[in-house]
Amino acid sequence: MRKPRDVTDAELDVLQVLWTSGPQTIRHIAATLDRRNQDAYYATVKKLLERLEAKRFVRREPRGIAYLYEATVDRNELVGRRLRHVADSLCEGSVTPLLTQIAHHERLSRKQQEALLALIDELAAEERKEMAPRRRRK
Repeated sequence: MRKPRDVTDAELDVLQVLWTSGPQTIRHIAATLDRRNQDAYYATVKKLLERLEAKRFVRREPRGIAYLYEATVDRNELVGRRLRHVADSLCEGSVTPLLTQIAHHERLSRKQQEALLALIDELAAEERKEMAPRRRRK
């Protein structure tokens, strides 16, 4: 299985701007990332966007004399990819150690705990639904 292409930290900074602000021009992204040196940073942001476009993480659309760049991958999808990679490389494919470490080392708020329990209940219900037709066939 071929490993999906990931993004560098600098590319991730650009994606964060696009996720937060929506489609933007290079100039806006450069100003958001480095307001004081935006003119010098313009070429760097342009190169980062070219790399992201080649990886299909962004697309561009002409807007007057500039291009408007938009993220084509959402934050949750990228989080999922990265977690899957960590699980595969460090945990022999199991996500349980990742979840256990997060739960033990992060202070989950009551709201976060409730959301996690609700997710577990939802996943268990989906699994029961999938298993029901198999049991009836036997």
